[in-house]
Amino acid sequence: MRACLFAIAAISSMGASSAFHSSRNSASAPPSFLLSIRGGANEYEAKFEGVKAGVIEKAANKIEEARRKIVDEGTIIPDFGAKADAICSAAIEEFAKSAPSEAEGSASSSAYARKLQELESSLDAPLQVLYLRQLSLLREQALSSYKSASKASDASDYEAMLAADSQFLRAAESSTRKSSSWTYEADRSHLQSIMSEFATTHKKLTETQVKSSQQQSTAMQFLQHQQQMIQQLQMQLYGQSSPWNVGVAYRIPDTNFNLQGSYQQGRANLQLSCVPDEYAPMLGPNGFTNGVGPGNLGLSLNLSI
Repeated sequence: MRACLFAIAAISSMGASSAFHSSRNSASAPPSFLLSIRGGANEYEAKFEGVKAGVIEKAANKIEEARRKIVDEGTIIPDFGAKADAICSAAIEEFAKSAPSEAEGSASSSAYARKLQELESSLDAPLQVLYLRQLSLLREQALSSYKSASKASDASDYEAMLAADSQFLRAAESSTRKSSSWTYEADRSHLQSIMSEFATTHKKLTETQVKSSQQQSTAMQFLQHQQQMIQQLQMQLYGQSSPWNVGVAYRIPDTNFNLQGSYQQGRANLQLSCVPDEYAPMLGPNGFTNGVGPGNLGLSLNLSI
């Protein structure tokens, strides 16, 4: 009886062990439909990647053309934002047309959405670099306009700053993609800061020039006042001076003697000097004349009223 119980227990233990191993093997093996889904997702992702690479290669030609104009030539492209949007939109449309049709299931749909997002990011990055370079060119253009306006016209620096800021704002708006995170606020703030510093420097320079002019005017008024005082003292000492001022110069022929006489403010002055005639060899031994004439006589007359 006891031997029969041991035999039954052994048979039961063997059955339970075989059932446990069978269930463990079936749980570790993945179902066949999971393998098919994973393989299909990888296949669609590879196809999407190939289509994306072809679309990027075609769009790169347009981006390179824009790069030559902005970076190499330093030229501002009008409506750059709209043109950048057109490049991205055309690439997305071409990707949507060329991509294989989606299979049923979330795996292929997520692969399609992921590659579409990667495509837009791959195009947006180089376009944004060109956008920042164009903003730099627009900032330089607006600053040049501000300097020209502040120097060429009588308008105030504030009005010139407003005009330059409006010019930059319009050009920056047209250069920005509407459906992107591009922003020009930093470049606009930098432009306003530069114009403010320039206006401050220009204001200080103008104030310095005004002060210098005032000082020169004050000095001239002081000198005129001193001259009037001297004239008044001369009138008190010598009486009313004559308004006639006469000067006479005469060179004695065949000599180096020069005789000068002047009559100024009621006083006469006679001066004899020995000055060699540098042009005597050119005029001959006797000069133009042997007596008093226009060639050796100088006369000046000054009448003060």
